[in-house]
Amino acid sequence: MSAGTTSGAGRRRTVVAMSGGVDSSVAALLLKEAGEDVIGLSMQLYDRTRDGRPVYGRCCSPRDLQDARSVADRLGIPFYVLNLEEEFQREVIGDFLSEYRAGRTPVPCVQCNSGPKFRHLAGRALMLGATSVATGHYARVRRDPATGRLQLLRARDASRDQSYFLFDLSQDQLGLAVFPLGEMHKSDVRLLASQRDLPNADKPDSQDLCFVPDGDYRAFVRRETGGAGAAGEIVDTAGRVRGRHHGIANYTIGQRRGLGVTAERPLYVVAVDADTSRIVVGEDPELYRDALIADRVNWVSIEKPRGPFQALARIRSSHRGAPATIEALPGGRLRVVFHEPQRAITPGQAVVLYEDDRVLAGGFIRETEAQAV
Repeated sequence: MSAGTTSGAGRRRTVVAMSGGVDSSVAALLLKEAGEDVIGLSMQLYDRTRDGRPVYGRCCSPRDLQDARSVADRLGIPFYVLNLEEEFQREVIGDFLSEYRAGRTPVPCVQCNSGPKFRHLAGRALMLGATSVATGHYARVRRDPATGRLQLLRARDASRDQSYFLFDLSQDQLGLAVFPLGEMHKSDVRLLASQRDLPNADKPDSQDLCFVPDGDYRAFVRRETGGAGAAGEIVDTAGRVRGRHHGIANYTIGQRRGLGVTAERPLYVVAVDADTSRIVVGEDPELYRDALIADRVNWVSIEKPRGPFQALARIRSSHRGAPATIEALPGGRLRVVFHEPQRAITPGQAVVLYEDDRVLAGGFIRETEAQAV
């Protein structure tokens, strides 16, 4: 755990980002039982109205805030709610909407972690006399004894690992970060919550984007921006027009359903061209690519290498990773060349590089290269 300031009888003070879920609640529990001076903070991130009724995100509904408050009361720790709606709208939702309308598929949890959770919330934590921010993420941090650099590691429970979503954290942010669940398995977290009679011990995990509670991101984009972008043609990889679409934000790489195109064999979205408003479709083999270019790269556990190196590259959170050769490029970019072609590499998603458990670096996919034959 990262050291925080001392308070009271020499206890370290740590702020815990409490979402109302069982993971962040157990994180607070563990720190409290370890003798930390713990303060619980919940973030009000998204609150809109629809037809005159409030519409809340999954992580900041009145029920979630009440659950977090109930856990804080059970643990006997102070609890506050921070309104970060403006920051969340600007840094997370704004990026989400612009990426979809540009023909890319974003991964907003990354921006939320490095923005509202580990920048803005940390600022509030400092005001409360704490220098550590704990969350319920399943990940680990350690310091390299040789270089002194902080390293981000996979969680011990590989099935729950969330390091993919944390690659954008800076060294300063990793210095603040505490992940009490990094060495635990989810089953043990649930068991501990039950043994300590936490009121949300059996609360289900949230699966969808917090600000799209019904899971319909297409409707969200249309509602927030007034449309899904310009209409245009659906063409195959030979350039033949196969149909028309009503906005590129309705499509993502690898999509099969909802194309409105008839064919003898299944067709998938293989490219989205925002410049021409064209959706390109093809058969499954045409989804495979050999390489990608990523930008906005963050070198996490290592300094930027001077030459090519080998790593395991994950192209989405559900991707197990594939061996690749990595080359750092000017302008905060890198090239990833896979040893074997990968299916549905999607611009807008993150590519995260690993060496064993270490997160080496990550960036946002901007283009793919060299279709496999």
